[in-house]
Amino acid sequence: MVPRDSFLWLSAPRAQCVLYWVFRSRVQTRSIHASSPILKQRSFPAAYYRGGTSRAIIFRKQDLPPEESWPAILRGVINSPDPNGRQLNGMGGGVSSLSKVCVVGPSARDDADVDYMFAAIGVKEPEVDFSSNCGNMSSAVGPFAVNAGLVHKDDGHCTVRIHNTNTGKIIHSKFSVEDGEAKVDGPFAIDGVAGTGAKIELAFIDPAGSKTGKTLPTGNIVDVINNVRVTCIDVGNPAVFVQAPSLGVEGGILADAIDAHPDLLPRLDSIRRQAAVAMGIAKSLDTVLGSIPKVAMVAAPCTHKLVSGETVNEEDCDLLVRAISVGQPHRAVPITVAMAIAVASRLEGSVVKEVTSSTPVDEDGVTLGHNSGKLLVGANFDTNGTVTDATVFRTARRIMEGIVYAD
Repeated sequence: MVPRDSFLWLSAPRAQCVLYWVFRSRVQTRSIHASSPILKQRSFPAAYYRGGTSRAIIFRKQDLPPEESWPAILRGVINSPDPNGRQLNGMGGGVSSLSKVCVVGPSARDDADVDYMFAAIGVKEPEVDFSSNCGNMSSAVGPFAVNAGLVHKDDGHCTVRIHNTNTGKIIHSKFSVEDGEAKVDGPFAIDGVAGTGAKIELAFIDPAGSKTGKTLPTGNIVDVINNVRVTCIDVGNPAVFVQAPSLGVEGGILADAIDAHPDLLPRLDSIRRQAAVAMGIAKSLDTVLGSIPKVAMVAAPCTHKLVSGETVNEEDCDLLVRAISVGQPHRAVPITVAMAIAVASRLEGSVVKEVTSSTPVDEDGVTLGHNSGKLLVGANFDTNGTVTDATVFRTARRIMEGIVYAD
């Protein structure tokens, strides 16, 4: 048995050598060649996971230096900024859904097993944004915590309680453990990800008011910005929703067409920035962060094409959503945007409720049609109308464990 915490050279026939290394709790990189130039690079133990329709580098907090040094490290790992927008010199993928980092460590809270911080890393801009959570990557945090030895769970179904430090909210991640590690294989499929995997249920507890303390930060169900009716809401993350036809586009518009449109993205960003000030997130337009509030167009269900070329029929979804993430059209839908839509779809008079089908596809929630398919998301309320939780189902997969270099 090769020790999980070490490097070990093993002899092989014909003088061949194989280096076996498995990451678990520490790395002794400097034992290889003390004089090698590569040692001038800063290196850290890390893992690479897909969570939902996103991917991110995940660090254990104990493996990183003090937090004030994190921004430079994370930009170096991801390759930000890259004026070419490709991030070829790092682990980013040139789009916002692939330019992400998570840091996970034990929690001192009684209601949580681990603390989890999310960082959205700019692609072309040197931005490291800690202001919001990523719902998709939240699905990888529980499995990572078990696989990395931060939490011990017996085989079978388990729940890892996650404290998201960006929003101060609690997430219950429910999944299966097999042979001491998070189960990966399973029959569950999510649109936008090829193949199937083990189902992960994410319950976002008390998700309203993540940054503003209010479900409706402006105090209104509908506001008017740039002569367009919008709904500003804070569930999971602050978000602003606008009906696609009010911007002169079809609800089924695809991501590439949004990118190619001469003025759609600037108009949406203008609405987003003004909504941020109206919601109290920023004091002025030039201080609005890239990651919040989110902005998305919504529209009534219709038969439409996906980025894959397949067709989704009108009766297969309850409404359409086209989300923008850090200035780029999202190929699916951010989970926190989906949570906010699930709540807004039940608020009488909201721009989302107005376009939501009155006969839901699935009684467990609202079925959203996005660029890559569909997503079911549920929201539960107490007798006073307060949002108690929002629930989504995702899959996640560990892709790599090893050493990542920051420069």
